[in-house]
Amino acid sequence: MAALSDYAEKLLLDFLMGGAAASAPSSRHVALYTAAPSDSGGGTEVSGNGYARQAATWDAATSGAGVTANADAQSFTASGGNWGSITHVGIFDASSGGNLLWHGELTTARTVNDGDTITFAIGSIDLTLA
Repeated sequence: MAALSDYAEKLLLDFLMGGAAASAPSSRHVALYTAAPSDSGGGTEVSGNGYARQAATWDAATSGAGVTANADAQSFTASGGNWGSITHVGIFDASSGGNLLWHGELTTARTVNDGDTITFAIGSIDLTLA
């Protein structure tokens, strides 16, 4: 995925450098977007029609490469209406509200209509620190 949010950058720096107390989020959730979020948040997250962020777990980071990926598949199904063109994914520290941690653009946008399911296979959401 492309970028850490401003919130996550501060959290990481405080954790590594000891500038302030910092703790790892207690949960992580995958979110879908129809318009790009930025490092400061924003964008247009899908809402309604059966949409809910999905709890996710992550593999241990690869030493030297600074990469981790989702350890479980993530599936979202539209129910009762269309979601439109899904263009971006975000990772949050809560199932609703909360703080955006990561965000990035899908390789290929996917139109999700009523009854359609979009699935991210194990290992398909890569998070990289470089």
